[in-house]
Amino acid sequence: MGISARVSEDGTELNIGIDGRFDFSSHQDFRKAYEESNDALDKYVVDMNATTYLDSSALGMLLLLRDHAGGDHANIRIINCNDDVKKILTISNFEQLFEIH
Repeated sequence: MGISARVSEDGTELNIGIDGRFDFSSHQDFRKAYEESNDALDKYVVDMNATTYLDSSALGMLLLLRDHAGGDHANIRIINCNDDVKKILTISNFEQLFEIH
């Protein structure tokens, strides 16, 4: 369980993996994952393949990532969501703010 971060070989994309529950207890690790990364990043991928739960604080954390990545100009994809996670993101209209796959 936890947050992992990996920068692509060319240094332009950060892949953040979320394993287990994505809730307030993940806040510090999630923020650290993108704040301590390379400034040359222009793409972010949040991989929710192993995410089992998502709450409102996680939605807030995704919005903080979006602000950090450039706001309206941010290039963030959320991938590998299970049906429950995707439903929460859809109900929250996050498909208007993020690319969701």
